[in-house]
Amino acid sequence: MARKASTSAPSASLRVRSDVQKAGCNALCVYLGNFGPEISETMIADWFQGPTMFCAAAEETQKDLIDGRGDAYCGMLNASQALSLRKTRAYIPEEPVGDAAQCAEMIHEFLPIARAIVGLQNLKIISFGPRPNNFLACNAPIRALYDLDVEIEENSELDLLEAFQKHQGDPRIDDVVKDMAAELGTGNKIPSVLPKLAQYELTLTDWIEGHKGSRQFVAMANKCWPAFQTMFGFVPCYVNSRLTGRGIPVACEVDIYGALSEYIGTCISQDAVTLLDINNTVPTDMYEESIKGKKSSWASTAVTPLLLRSATARCASSALWPALCL
Repeated sequence: MARKASTSAPSASLRVRSDVQKAGCNALCVYLGNFGPEISETMIADWFQGPTMFCAAAEETQKDLIDGRGDAYCGMLNASQALSLRKTRAYIPEEPVGDAAQCAEMIHEFLPIARAIVGLQNLKIISFGPRPNNFLACNAPIRALYDLDVEIEENSELDLLEAFQKHQGDPRIDDVVKDMAAELGTGNKIPSVLPKLAQYELTLTDWIEGHKGSRQFVAMANKCWPAFQTMFGFVPCYVNSRLTGRGIPVACEVDIYGALSEYIGTCISQDAVTLLDINNTVPTDMYEESIKGKKSSWASTAVTPLLLRSATARCASSALWPALCL
Protein backbone atom coordinates (compact mmCIF):
# COMPACT_ATOMS: atom_id res chain seq x y z
CA MET A 1 0.00 0.00 0.00
CA ALA A 2 1.27 3.45 -0.85
CA ARG A 3 0.01 6.51 1.00
CA LYS A 4 0.95 10.09 0.14
CA ALA A 5 0.02 12.40 2.97
CA SER A 6 1.02 15.47 4.88
CA THR A 7 1.66 14.65 8.52
CA SER A 8 2.36 18.12 9.79
CA ALA A 9 -0.04 17.57 12.70
CA PRO A 10 -0.56 14.61 15.04
CA SER A 11 -4.15 14.29 13.82
CA ALA A 12 -2.85 13.68 10.30
CA SER A 13 -0.55 10.98 11.67
CA LEU A 14 -3.56 9.31 13.25
CA ARG A 15 -5.35 9.32 9.91
CA VAL A 16 -2.35 7.70 8.23
CA ARG A 17 -2.21 5.02 10.92
CA SER A 18 -5.93 4.40 10.51
CA ASP A 19 -5.53 4.05 6.73
CA VAL A 20 -2.73 1.50 6.94
CA GLN A 21 -4.60 -0.52 9.56
CA LYS A 22 -7.75 -0.59 7.44
CA ALA A 23 -5.66 -1.80 4.51
CA GLY A 24 -4.43 -4.71 6.63
CA CYS A 25 -0.78 -3.62 6.59
CA ASN A 26 1.41 -5.29 9.20
CA ALA A 27 4.63 -3.45 8.28
CA LEU A 28 5.31 0.17 7.39
CA CYS A 29 7.89 2.28 5.58
CA VAL A 30 7.99 6.00 6.34
CA TYR A 31 9.58 7.96 3.49
CA LEU A 32 10.80 11.42 4.47
CA GLY A 33 10.65 14.23 1.95
CA ASN A 34 12.28 17.65 2.01
CA PHE A 35 11.27 19.70 5.06
CA GLY A 36 9.08 16.88 6.33
CA PRO A 37 7.56 17.12 9.82
CA GLU A 38 9.83 14.56 11.46
CA ILE A 39 8.11 14.69 14.87
CA SER A 40 4.67 13.78 13.52
CA GLU A 41 6.14 11.18 11.19
CA THR A 42 7.92 9.42 14.03
CA MET A 43 4.67 9.39 15.98
CA ILE A 44 3.28 7.09 13.27
CA ALA A 45 5.88 4.48 14.17
CA ASP A 46 5.11 4.94 17.86
CA TRP A 47 1.41 4.27 17.28
CA PHE A 48 1.69 1.62 14.58
CA GLN A 49 3.03 -1.14 16.88
CA GLY A 50 4.47 -3.09 13.96
CA PRO A 51 7.82 -3.23 12.16
CA THR A 52 8.56 0.21 10.74
CA MET A 53 11.36 1.42 8.50
CA PHE A 54 12.53 4.99 7.83
CA CYS A 55 14.27 6.23 4.70
CA ALA A 56 14.62 9.64 3.11
CA ALA A 57 14.85 11.41 -0.23
CA ALA A 58 18.22 12.36 -1.69
CA GLU A 59 18.92 15.25 -4.06
CA GLU A 60 17.69 14.33 -7.53
CA THR A 61 19.79 16.67 -9.67
CA GLN A 62 22.63 19.17 -9.57
CA LYS A 63 20.73 21.66 -11.71
CA ASP A 64 19.09 23.61 -8.87
CA LEU A 65 20.67 23.06 -5.47
CA ILE A 66 19.71 26.48 -4.10
CA ASP A 67 15.98 26.99 -4.71
CA GLY A 68 15.13 23.45 -5.78
CA ARG A 69 16.43 21.38 -2.90
CA GLY A 70 14.69 18.05 -2.49
CA ASP A 71 16.73 16.05 -0.03
CA ALA A 72 15.72 15.07 3.49
CA TYR A 73 19.16 14.32 4.92
CA CYS A 74 18.76 16.64 7.90
CA GLY A 75 15.20 15.38 8.36
CA MET A 76 16.51 11.83 8.65
CA LEU A 77 18.89 12.94 11.39
CA ASN A 78 16.07 14.63 13.30
CA ALA A 79 13.76 11.65 12.82
CA SER A 80 16.34 9.25 14.26
CA GLN A 81 16.76 11.50 17.29
CA ALA A 82 12.99 11.74 17.76
CA LEU A 83 12.70 7.94 17.60
CA SER A 84 15.38 7.65 20.26
CA LEU A 85 13.66 10.14 22.56
CA ARG A 86 10.38 8.26 22.23
CA LYS A 87 12.13 4.90 22.76
CA THR A 88 10.46 3.76 19.55
CA ARG A 89 12.06 0.83 17.76
CA ALA A 90 12.41 1.32 14.03
CA TYR A 91 14.66 0.01 11.29
CA ILE A 92 16.98 2.59 9.73
CA PRO A 93 19.19 1.33 6.88
CA GLU A 94 22.92 1.88 7.10
CA GLU A 95 22.64 4.54 4.36
CA PRO A 96 18.99 5.65 4.65
CA VAL A 97 19.07 8.57 2.17
CA GLY A 98 18.68 7.73 -1.51
CA ASP A 99 16.88 8.21 -4.79
CA ALA A 100 13.76 6.26 -5.73
CA ALA A 101 15.59 3.14 -6.90
CA GLN A 102 17.88 3.12 -3.87
CA CYS A 103 14.97 3.53 -1.43
CA ALA A 104 13.10 0.73 -3.20
CA GLU A 105 16.11 -1.53 -2.64
CA MET A 106 16.14 -0.53 1.03
CA ILE A 107 12.49 -1.57 1.32
CA HIS A 108 13.31 -4.88 -0.36
CA GLU A 109 16.05 -5.50 2.23
CA PHE A 110 13.60 -4.60 5.01
CA LEU A 111 11.05 -7.27 4.03
CA PRO A 112 12.78 -10.28 5.67
CA ILE A 113 13.38 -8.18 8.80
CA ALA A 114 9.69 -7.27 8.90
CA ARG A 115 8.70 -10.91 8.38
CA ALA A 116 10.85 -11.95 11.34
CA ILE A 117 9.38 -9.25 13.61
CA VAL A 118 5.78 -10.01 12.66
CA GLY A 119 6.53 -13.71 13.04
CA LEU A 120 7.94 -13.25 16.54
CA GLN A 121 4.95 -11.17 17.57
CA ASN A 122 2.74 -14.11 16.62
CA LEU A 123 4.92 -17.00 17.86
CA LYS A 124 4.42 -19.48 20.65
CA ILE A 125 7.17 -21.96 21.54
CA ILE A 126 5.96 -25.25 22.98
CA SER A 127 8.48 -27.47 24.73
CA PHE A 128 8.49 -30.91 26.29
CA GLY A 129 11.26 -31.25 28.84
CA PRO A 130 12.78 -31.03 31.27
CA ARG A 131 15.64 -29.03 29.87
CA PRO A 132 18.88 -31.01 30.30
CA ASN A 133 21.06 -29.62 33.07
CA ASN A 134 24.30 -30.63 31.34
CA PHE A 135 23.68 -28.37 28.32
CA LEU A 136 24.01 -24.82 29.60
CA ALA A 137 22.79 -23.25 26.38
CA CYS A 138 19.49 -25.11 26.74
CA ASN A 139 18.95 -23.64 30.19
CA ALA A 140 19.12 -19.96 29.28
CA PRO A 141 16.52 -17.83 31.13
CA ILE A 142 13.28 -17.40 29.22
CA ARG A 143 12.83 -13.73 30.15
CA ALA A 144 14.34 -12.70 26.80
CA LEU A 145 11.48 -14.46 24.99
CA TYR A 146 8.96 -12.14 26.59
CA ASP A 147 11.13 -9.17 25.60
CA LEU A 148 10.63 -10.35 22.01
CA ASP A 149 6.84 -10.78 22.47
CA VAL A 150 7.23 -14.55 22.17
CA GLU A 151 5.01 -16.82 24.27
CA ILE A 152 6.40 -19.99 25.84
CA GLU A 153 4.66 -23.11 27.15
CA GLU A 154 6.84 -25.64 28.96
CA ASN A 155 5.56 -29.18 29.50
CA SER A 156 7.04 -32.41 30.81
CA GLU A 157 7.94 -35.58 28.93
CA LEU A 158 5.23 -37.27 30.98
CA ASP A 159 2.65 -34.92 29.47
CA LEU A 160 3.89 -35.90 26.02
CA LEU A 161 3.83 -39.62 26.81
CA GLU A 162 0.27 -39.40 28.12
CA ALA A 163 -0.89 -37.53 25.03
CA PHE A 164 0.89 -40.07 22.80
CA GLN A 165 -0.79 -43.01 24.50
CA LYS A 166 -4.21 -41.37 24.10
CA HIS A 167 -3.63 -41.32 20.33
CA GLN A 168 -3.23 -45.10 20.14
CA GLY A 169 -5.71 -46.46 17.62
CA ASP A 170 -6.42 -42.98 16.18
CA PRO A 171 -8.31 -43.56 12.90
CA ARG A 172 -6.11 -40.96 11.14
CA ILE A 173 -2.95 -43.02 11.65
CA ASP A 174 -3.40 -45.10 8.48
CA ASP A 175 -3.54 -42.02 6.25
CA VAL A 176 -0.41 -40.55 7.84
CA VAL A 177 1.39 -43.89 7.42
CA LYS A 178 0.51 -43.90 3.70
CA ASP A 179 1.82 -40.34 3.35
CA MET A 180 5.06 -41.24 5.10
CA ALA A 181 5.53 -44.36 2.99
CA ALA A 182 5.01 -42.38 -0.21
CA GLU A 183 7.45 -39.71 0.95
CA LEU A 184 10.13 -42.22 1.95
CA GLY A 185 9.85 -44.37 -1.17
CA THR A 186 12.76 -46.82 -1.32
CA GLY A 187 14.09 -45.33 1.92
CA ASN A 188 11.27 -46.96 3.86
CA LYS A 189 13.49 -49.64 5.42
CA ILE A 190 11.41 -50.38 8.53
CA PRO A 191 7.71 -50.08 7.57
CA SER A 192 6.64 -51.55 10.91
CA VAL A 193 7.69 -48.42 12.81
CA LEU A 194 5.63 -46.01 10.69
CA PRO A 195 2.39 -46.44 12.71
CA LYS A 196 4.21 -45.27 15.85
CA LEU A 197 5.73 -42.33 14.01
CA ALA A 198 2.32 -41.41 12.61
CA GLN A 199 0.80 -41.65 16.08
CA TYR A 200 3.52 -39.35 17.41
CA GLU A 201 3.06 -36.83 14.58
CA LEU A 202 -0.68 -36.64 15.27
CA THR A 203 0.10 -36.19 18.98
CA LEU A 204 2.24 -33.13 18.23
CA THR A 205 -0.06 -31.55 15.64
CA ASP A 206 -3.10 -31.97 17.89
CA TRP A 207 -1.19 -30.48 20.82
CA ILE A 208 -0.21 -27.51 18.68
CA GLU A 209 -3.78 -26.85 17.59
CA GLY A 210 -5.07 -27.19 21.13
CA HIS A 211 -2.42 -25.03 22.79
CA LYS A 212 -1.33 -22.29 20.40
CA GLY A 213 -4.08 -20.02 21.73
CA SER A 214 -4.13 -16.59 20.11
CA ARG A 215 -0.80 -17.11 18.33
CA GLN A 216 -0.64 -17.91 14.62
CA PHE A 217 2.69 -19.75 14.58
CA VAL A 218 4.37 -22.41 16.69
CA ALA A 219 7.89 -23.76 17.11
CA MET A 220 8.76 -26.72 19.31
CA ALA A 221 11.69 -27.77 21.49
CA ASN A 222 11.34 -31.39 22.59
CA LYS A 223 13.39 -33.87 24.60
CA CYS A 224 14.42 -36.80 22.41
CA TRP A 225 16.87 -38.88 24.49
CA PRO A 226 17.90 -40.88 26.45
CA ALA A 227 14.57 -42.05 27.92
CA PHE A 228 12.56 -41.19 24.81
CA GLN A 229 13.72 -44.19 22.77
CA THR A 230 12.93 -46.73 25.49
CA MET A 231 9.58 -45.26 26.54
CA PHE A 232 8.21 -44.37 23.10
CA GLY A 233 9.96 -47.11 21.13
CA PHE A 234 11.47 -44.92 18.39
CA VAL A 235 13.42 -41.73 17.82
CA PRO A 236 11.43 -38.66 16.68
CA CYS A 237 13.88 -37.20 14.14
CA TYR A 238 11.84 -38.06 11.03
CA VAL A 239 8.65 -36.57 12.47
CA ASN A 240 10.60 -33.49 13.53
CA SER A 241 11.83 -33.06 9.96
CA ARG A 242 8.30 -33.37 8.55
CA LEU A 243 7.03 -30.65 10.87
CA THR A 244 10.03 -28.45 10.05
CA GLY A 245 9.17 -28.80 6.37
CA ARG A 246 5.69 -27.43 7.15
CA GLY A 247 7.09 -24.31 8.79
CA ILE A 248 7.01 -25.66 12.36
CA PRO A 249 10.67 -25.84 13.46
CA VAL A 250 11.41 -28.54 16.04
CA ALA A 251 14.63 -28.33 18.05
CA CYS A 252 16.10 -31.27 19.94
CA GLU A 253 16.98 -31.45 23.64
CA VAL A 254 14.46 -28.79 24.67
CA ASP A 255 16.73 -26.20 23.03
CA ILE A 256 14.23 -23.35 23.25
CA TYR A 257 16.57 -20.74 21.83
CA GLY A 258 17.61 -23.16 19.11
CA ALA A 259 13.94 -23.45 18.11
CA LEU A 260 13.70 -19.65 18.18
CA SER A 261 16.77 -19.35 15.94
CA GLU A 262 15.38 -21.88 13.47
CA TYR A 263 12.07 -20.00 13.40
CA ILE A 264 13.73 -16.64 12.75
CA GLY A 265 15.76 -18.27 9.97
CA THR A 266 12.57 -19.67 8.46
CA CYS A 267 10.93 -16.23 8.51
CA ILE A 268 13.93 -14.63 6.84
CA SER A 269 14.71 -17.30 4.26
CA GLN A 270 11.14 -18.56 3.67
CA ASP A 271 12.61 -22.05 3.67
CA ALA A 272 13.15 -24.93 6.07
CA VAL A 273 15.96 -24.24 8.54
CA THR A 274 17.74 -26.54 10.97
CA LEU A 275 20.74 -26.33 13.30
CA LEU A 276 23.79 -28.46 12.69
CA ASP A 277 25.61 -29.75 15.75
CA ILE A 278 29.19 -29.31 14.57
CA ASN A 279 31.17 -31.09 17.27
CA ASN A 280 34.23 -32.32 15.38
CA THR A 281 37.40 -30.41 14.58
CA VAL A 282 39.28 -31.03 11.33
CA PRO A 283 42.22 -33.42 11.88
CA THR A 284 45.60 -32.04 10.79
CA ASP A 285 46.22 -34.84 8.30
CA MET A 286 42.81 -34.30 6.69
CA TYR A 287 43.53 -30.57 6.38
CA GLU A 288 46.93 -31.17 4.82
CA GLU A 289 45.74 -33.85 2.38
CA SER A 290 42.23 -32.74 1.43
CA ILE A 291 41.73 -29.05 2.22
CA LYS A 292 44.90 -26.97 2.24
CA GLY A 293 45.48 -25.04 -0.98
CA LYS A 294 42.41 -26.47 -2.72
CA LYS A 295 39.62 -24.41 -4.20
CA SER A 296 36.38 -24.69 -2.30
CA SER A 297 33.36 -25.82 -4.27
CA TRP A 298 30.99 -24.53 -1.59
CA ALA A 299 30.97 -20.94 -2.78
CA SER A 300 31.12 -21.77 -6.47
CA THR A 301 27.73 -23.44 -6.63
CA ALA A 302 24.32 -22.99 -5.10
CA VAL A 303 23.65 -26.70 -5.34
CA THR A 304 25.83 -27.82 -2.43
CA PRO A 305 24.28 -25.64 0.31
CA LEU A 306 20.83 -26.37 -1.12
CA LEU A 307 21.44 -30.11 -0.87
CA LEU A 308 22.83 -29.71 2.64
CA ARG A 309 19.82 -27.72 3.76
CA SER A 310 17.44 -30.21 2.19
CA ALA A 311 19.27 -33.17 3.67
CA THR A 312 19.40 -31.78 7.18
CA ALA A 313 16.04 -30.03 7.39
CA ARG A 314 14.03 -32.65 5.54
CA CYS A 315 15.43 -36.17 5.89
CA ALA A 316 12.29 -37.66 4.40
CA SER A 317 14.06 -39.18 1.40
CA SER A 318 16.69 -40.89 3.53
CA ALA A 319 16.54 -44.23 5.27
CA LEU A 320 18.57 -42.82 8.16
CA TRP A 321 15.83 -41.83 10.58
CA PRO A 322 13.58 -44.89 10.19
CA ALA A 323 16.68 -47.08 10.54
CA LEU A 324 17.35 -45.48 13.92
CA CYS A 325 13.88 -46.37 15.19
CA LEU A 326 13.97 -49.13 17.76
